[in-house]
Amino acid sequence: MSFQPVIPFGGAAGWAFLQRTKEAQQHAFESGAAVQRDVQYFQENIGNITTAEQLVSDRRMLSVALGAYGLSDDINNTYFIRKVLEDGTLDSDALANKLSDKRYYEMAKDFGFGDYSIPRTQISDFGAWTVDAYKERQFEIAVGNQDQDMRLAIGLERDLSYIIDKSTTDAGKWYSVMGNPPLRQVLETALGLPKSFATIDIDQQLEVFQEKSERYFGSSKVDQFSDPVKLEELTRLFLARSQIASGSAALSSNSIALTLLQNT
Repeated sequence: MSFQPVIPFGGAAGWAFLQRTKEAQQHAFESGAAVQRDVQYFQENIGNITTAEQLVSDRRMLSVALGAYGLSDDINNTYFIRKVLEDGTLDSDALANKLSDKRYYEMAKDFGFGDYSIPRTQISDFGAWTVDAYKERQFEIAVGNQDQDMRLAIGLERDLSYIIDKSTTDAGKWYSVMGNPPLRQVLETALGLPKSFATIDIDQQLEVFQEKSERYFGSSKVDQFSDPVKLEELTRLFLARSQIASGSAALSSNSIALTLLQNT
């Protein structure tokens, strides 16, 4: 049996435990035979893949490729994934540019099937980079099987860092946050926004995100979360509000109230 992450508590207590033990737990998980087999197969064969059709025709390869971007649920949507990859990103009409979930854009850009005469699968370190991302995501999935909130919390720093490093406006970064489902869920939960929030005009959503962010964290900018202190505040507020929404008893009402008060 493969190693399963241990999360003995929910909320802030569980998060603190996971932070202390993450390195050891992730190493134990990645050392499992199933992960090792998938990683080895991908690294040995990715150099032979020169078209999107070849990639989607190999379910085992596709599983790793999709897993690296948190898109494992699309494993059976081979026609859709092939279209995303073949269109690339350089043409404004490309499918990836029309999808609200920007993880597809990142995958299409990284593989380069539709953008370059020679795809990036032919670059020597492409396989290593992809399997590193895959292993990280697989560990997050395993964590999510124990506690979905912890899975979202673990991926928060990585996903935000990627957006923060982009050379674009603050509005553009917020739109990227809105186009990343896991990030969007964390921010909406932390800022106390209702599920119906996503149905309003996109520009209004931007204004609300900026206003709420300034109220709770002192700044309306996405870049503020490059500060580890601000990132931790966001994480703890998300966990506290999520527990309230789910009626969890893992934290005392006093602990939850204190967490919320510290961020108001």
